[in-house]
Order: sequence, then structure tokens, then C-alpha cells
Amino acid sequence: MIRELIFTGLGATALIKQRVEEEIKTLEKKGKIKKADAKEFLKSLEKKGKLEDKKIKKELRAHLKELINELGLVTKKDLEKLKKELKEEK
Repeated sequence: MIRELIFTGLGATALIKQRVEEEIKTLEKKGKIKKADAKEFLKSLEKKGKLEDKKIKKELRAHLKELINELGLVTKKDLEKLKKELKEEK
């Protein structure tokens, strides 16, 4: 389910980016926005998008860790610790 949500979000993001770029090109052709301003606007949007992406990933990781703890699932780190302990016992 989480995977589907992530893919849906990525698809929506790609669609929005495409629409914004098309609209900016239209405004540029009509002379309502300068090419340099359009490029700067797109760079600004991309920068904000990357920052938001990092923020969302950080929040998602925190939620997943919390969920793993609530469910009592074993993590890779737990398994490595157990393997190390078993080797030390031998």
C-alpha cells in the first residue's frame, strides 16, 4: 500500500511539472514572461521540490520506524546484532 502511495505521488508530481512547464512555454510564446524569468522560476520550483522531497522522505522513514517498532518487527540491524552474538558464543 505504501508503495502505491509513493508511486501515485511521483506520478502526480511528474504530471504537475509537465503542466507547469507547458504553461510557462505558452506564456513565453505570448510574450507575457521572459525566457530568463521562466528559467529562474523553473529552477526555483525544482529547488523547492527537492527540499520537499527530502522532508517527505525523512518523515516517511520516521513513520516507518515507528510502525516497525509498534509491530515488533525485526530489523536488519537486529539480525546483524544477533548474528554477531551467535558467532561470539561459539
